[in-house]
Amino acid sequence: MNLHISNRLFIVSGATSGLGKAVAEALIAEGAIIIAIARNEERLKKLQLTAPSQIEIVSGDITDISLIQTIKHTIGTRQLSGILVNASGPPAKTVLETTITDWDEAYKNILRWKVAFVQAFVQEMMPYHYGRILFIESSSIKQPIENLVLSTALRLGVVGFAKTLAQEISKSGITLNIIAPGAHDTPAITRLHIKKSEQTGLPIEEVKKQGIQEIPLGILGNAEDFASLATWLLSPVSKFITGQTFSIDGGSIKSIFG
Repeated sequence: MNLHISNRLFIVSGATSGLGKAVAEALIAEGAIIIAIARNEERLKKLQLTAPSQIEIVSGDITDISLIQTIKHTIGTRQLSGILVNASGPPAKTVLETTITDWDEAYKNILRWKVAFVQAFVQEMMPYHYGRILFIESSSIKQPIENLVLSTALRLGVVGFAKTLAQEISKSGITLNIIAPGAHDTPAITRLHIKKSEQTGLPIEEVKKQGIQEIPLGILGNAEDFASLATWLLSPVSKFITGQTFSIDGGSIKSIFG
C-alpha cells in the first residue's frame, strides 16, 4: 500500500527507543523526512546515520516547552505533515505510595507539555488544511494496570484533551488519534517487571513469564507491528479517522469497547 508520505515532514518525539524508534524507522522506510527528538544526543546521531538525508535531530527534553521554539526553527518554512506525541512514562507506584510531588511531576511529564506542544503545532498546520497528530499513551486508559496509577490518571486527561480538540477542529483537515499499547517487548515494560519483582520477591524473569501468560495471545507486542498501524494513522489514507483510541494489547482489555 502506498501511504503517500514520501518526502513529507514529521516530528517524532522519543525517537531513539522503544515504540517511538520503531515508528521513526517505519516512517523513514516509507520515504518520509523526520525531525527526531530525544534527550540522548549520541543516540540521535546514531539514528541519523541510518538515513542522513531523511533524519534531522533535536536533542532535548520534550517535556520542556521551551524546546518548541527550537523545533519551529528546525522546521522553518516547510509544511509539517504529522506529529508522533510520545514520551516515557512515570514511576510504577500504587496509589498509597504516591506523593503530591509525584502527581505534580506526572502532570508535567504526561499532560502539560502535550497540551502546549499540540496547541503550538496545530496552528502551524492549519494554513495547509492538513495534519496528522498521533499520541502514544497506554492501554491503562481503558483498563487500569497494576502499579500504574500516575500513568492511568494523567493519560486519561490526554485522551480527553485530544478527543475534544479533534471535535473542535474537525473541519480543518487535521486529525488527532491515540494508540493505547499494552505490554510490548520494549525497555518501557522493565519498570513494571522490577516493581512486581519487588512486591512479590520473584525473579524478574519469572515476573515477565507470568505477565506474558496473562496476555490472551500469549506473547508480548512487537514494536515493528505497532509502528505499522502508527504509520498508517500518520498518513493521508487515514483521513476519515479522528478522535479515536486504538488498543494494541494482545486481547488484554476485557470490555466490549476495548
